[in-house]
Amino acid sequence: MTTVRPVLVPDPAVQQADADWWRRAVIYQVYVRSFADGNGDGIGDLTGLRSRLPYLADLGVDALWLNPWYPSPMADGGYDVADYRDIDPAFGTLTEAEALISEAHDLGLRMVIDLVPNHTSDRHAWFQEALRAGPGSAARGRYIFRDGRGADGAQPPNNWRSVFGGPAWTRVVEDDGRPGQWYLHLFAPEQPDVNWDNPEVREEFESILRFWFDRGIDGVRIDVAHSLVKAPGLPDVGTADLEVSGSAANTGHPHWDRDEVHEIYRSWRRVADAYDHGPVFVAEAWTGSPERLARYVREDELHTAFNFDYLTCPWRPDHLRRVIDASLDVLGGVGAPATWVLSNHDVVRHLSRFARPQPDHPLRTLADLSPEENPADVDLGTRRARAAALLMLALPGGAYVYQGEELGLWEVEDLPEDMLQDPIWERSEHTDRGRDGCRVPLPWSGCTTPFGYSPEDTATEPWLPQPEEWKSLTAQAQQGDAQSMLALYRRALRIRRAHSGLRGAGMTWYSSPESQVLSFGRPPGFRCVVNFAEAPVALPEESRVLLSSGPLTDGLLPTDTAVWLAE
Repeated sequence: MTTVRPVLVPDPAVQQADADWWRRAVIYQVYVRSFADGNGDGIGDLTGLRSRLPYLADLGVDALWLNPWYPSPMADGGYDVADYRDIDPAFGTLTEAEALISEAHDLGLRMVIDLVPNHTSDRHAWFQEALRAGPGSAARGRYIFRDGRGADGAQPPNNWRSVFGGPAWTRVVEDDGRPGQWYLHLFAPEQPDVNWDNPEVREEFESILRFWFDRGIDGVRIDVAHSLVKAPGLPDVGTADLEVSGSAANTGHPHWDRDEVHEIYRSWRRVADAYDHGPVFVAEAWTGSPERLARYVREDELHTAFNFDYLTCPWRPDHLRRVIDASLDVLGGVGAPATWVLSNHDVVRHLSRFARPQPDHPLRTLADLSPEENPADVDLGTRRARAAALLMLALPGGAYVYQGEELGLWEVEDLPEDMLQDPIWERSEHTDRGRDGCRVPLPWSGCTTPFGYSPEDTATEPWLPQPEEWKSLTAQAQQGDAQSMLALYRRALRIRRAHSGLRGAGMTWYSSPESQVLSFGRPPGFRCVVNFAEAPVALPEESRVLLSSGPLTDGLLPTDTAVWLAE
């Protein structure tokens, strides 16, 4: 068990009074299934999470974001929801969830949960009723059922493709045994899309929001927030957009980033604003430009949105500066804060992305990295990941920390094929290993698996195997090591809370756009410098080092190193 120091967090009453907490919060993403296993079955659960809340409070984050915890057949890691008002038995109970919310609040931690409004599970009561009810029924009107094309209806209604590969349509067998209508699923067949033109759907999801807000939830992250509305008539997708997975290459796409979606979020904002504790929304919206993203966070819509341009940006100063400038400019234009994120449950861990030569294009999947030709240099990736953490946490706005990045975990790229569970693996006909490599359970303590992830007396292995090399990266192994990744995050998060220069929204560049050094200041008296050049660079005169991502060389800042300065 990891030893923790006394918790250093603001008084919860003070935090609760801070209505604008979300503008600068650091939110820790908990992938519940892989965080901590409390009952020894190899699957993370709420018991395990509750036992580790002191660790998270001591880390210095402001809030937790939990991936879906609802009852689910787990065809897509819980993003196929069978019941939005309960907890999956593998994770715990609704009573435990309510206790978790209360305990987190007692430690000064806010709680954000995932909501999946684009689709349900095919086991959801609504979809099962739709299958029984037949064509033309009110039950089928909650989803997107259509007759097929061709004389016998054997062809899908249009050419839309699933994000996970293959067609976005599946044909059902009607009660009389004959092939029947097709239903839309932009993701897996087990995830039928709901029909947001149906008032009953809109009323149901507003009721779900109230259910969780009534239990004290402080915010909701909206899964694929850009996908709810589909174009009338469901027209075919153009050739250019067929090549884009998960977002629109152009405006006017028939099912990504439709203008009509904003009416839904204005309605949701009214629901949230009716609560005294001011719950907030976070959009997962993949759009074609920062300008399109800014539309989701206008004053009367959602509060913040994930910054995927920053998430997928290569470790190159010119690319990073362009993304930072565009984000601050466009989001600031609508009064919204930028958010910064390096990793999450859908993307290769940034340590492994940065552990290779950095191209001109965005980096998201293993295929983007060409791992066979470019094996990971873990030492290089670790050095860059340390610098990237200080860069991210120095920028104005909010930030997200994905579980395990504070330990320096890398992507597990060699999971046995028979253990891969991401639907992308099967849907791609075993050409894309999917996202399991960033979802491997965390190492907490000890020298052998399961590294404290499960209770010591359990014989059940974690649901995905942990690398033996992680024994040096457990939270216990890093405890008390001033040079560890965990110590770096703890110190950075404490400085971020305490330094007045890291509270405002402004920043000033001190380096040119063409420079191999990113240097910027935030008043009063804070400066961040990141060196991307091959040679060490001198630090500004009359400055005092607050924190550096690596050792300085005779007062010079080495390559792939970041420093925080007091001026």
